[in-house]
Amino acid sequence: MQHVSFQVVERSGTARAVSIEVDHLTIAGWAGRDQAAIEHHIAELAELGVKRPSTTPCFYRLGSELLTQAEQIDVVGTKSSGEAECVLVQSDAGLFVTVGSDHTDREVEAYGVTVSKQVCPKPVARDAWRFDDVVGHWDQLELRAYAVTNGERRMYQQGSVASLLPAAELLARAPLAQGAAMFCGTLAVQGGIVGMGDGDALELELHDPVLNRTVRHAYRVRALPVVE
Repeated sequence: MQHVSFQVVERSGTARAVSIEVDHLTIAGWAGRDQAAIEHHIAELAELGVKRPSTTPCFYRLGSELLTQAEQIDVVGTKSSGEAECVLVQSDAGLFVTVGSDHTDREVEAYGVTVSKQVCPKPVARDAWRFDDVVGHWDQLELRAYAVTNGERRMYQQGSVASLLPAAELLARAPLAQGAAMFCGTLAVQGGIVGMGDGDALELELHDPVLNRTVRHAYRVRALPVVE
């Protein structure tokens, strides 16, 4: 079980603190709406030796203790990288949406996708919105990620969530009980998937152009040595 705390920003702009005990974590994989985009992402990972999924979408069950709101995560080596995703969290106070990173060990991914996801922390932002406030214009939400490598910042991911399966459809396929969280799929990266070295960072944004607001989170990587 993992404890997370959000500042839930209402449509009015006011915010209130909500604490949630998460005991169930799911990662929705291959959750694209456009089959061509899915194939593009499969091809990206195939270059790293990752096998094709048997079905799309698929839902990976992970340990909820992976969730973190820290500004730094520890990983082993320099072969891991993150992905900006919408994250749904169900609680007794309602269903919330925030932004997070499905940080994954790309070297281990060639061995097993589920294992590669389980070995890395999953950063999530400290701010969140009510799902009911955005579900009516869900397809207009935008995801962005910036990679900071050796001090240089570049666009890593950018696009509308309209290229992904709607959250409502994911919820219909994999309903969330109270205390459950789900990462909702990601966009293709710009320039290919690159491992993050010690001190490298990823900046995440979920932007709502209708209500003109943005949830942001940034984290850096501390790469622990690989001892043979």
